[in-house]
Amino acid sequence: MKDSKEGKESLFQKVSSTQIWRSIFRTGGIPTTRRQRMMGVLNNVFLHLHPVRLPKHAVKVKYTWCMGGLSFFVFLILTITGILLMFYYRPTVEHAYMDMIDLGEQVPLGIMREIHRWGAHLMVITVWLHMFRVFLTGSYKPPREFNWAVGVILLTLTLLLSFTGYLLPWDQLAIWAITVGANMGRASPFLGYEGPGAALMQIGDVKLVHPGADASFILKAGRFVGEATLLRFYVLHCIGLPFIIMIFMAVHFWRVRKDGGISGPT
Repeated sequence: MKDSKEGKESLFQKVSSTQIWRSIFRTGGIPTTRRQRMMGVLNNVFLHLHPVRLPKHAVKVKYTWCMGGLSFFVFLILTITGILLMFYYRPTVEHAYMDMIDLGEQVPLGIMREIHRWGAHLMVITVWLHMFRVFLTGSYKPPREFNWAVGVILLTLTLLLSFTGYLLPWDQLAIWAITVGANMGRASPFLGYEGPGAALMQIGDVKLVHPGADASFILKAGRFVGEATLLRFYVLHCIGLPFIIMIFMAVHFWRVRKDGGISGPT
């Protein structure tokens, strides 16, 4: 067994000394010192997202609850299953509902739709619990207030991601739920024609906010929930919101490192 272990180490040394290995990792072979290990992490596109060293409290489940990591993990699952679902789903009034039925009964690996659906519920729960843990541990206080604001934006985007995906099955529950939710946009401050401050949004005699141009109209792409609404929600759910979320997640992870890692218990 000792000879086998030495043989594996020798093979790894040979591989790590090749030009291909050096061009990828740029560590100069097997790292033996703390500095070499640090440079190996910092020079790798995947490893550099994590800090080189972590304090003990940062890996204690009873302190972190692992909610931040779980939220990111569930987001990856939703991304993969969402891409698979896009191969079979057509965002039209004629085909949307039947495509959802076929995904569960006819399409191979149709369970992907159920994984995507329950994963979406789980992501909302984990993000809420992550925010709750951050609040309880005072991790929103200086110098981390900027990252707290980024986290609030990510929470809002997560809820919007869930809201836009709710319409895609195109059944009665989805249509009327989105109708009620989108109509609430009419009461948005300054952006809804029935909301506070709407009367102030005008230039001369021209009203900038009216039933044909307010938050509700923008969400529904019209006066009523229809095919234009379905297409708009599909694009937002599959491309627009995930793209924005990935940008803010990168900023969020980067800021955790710049703030000295996860805050410790007081």
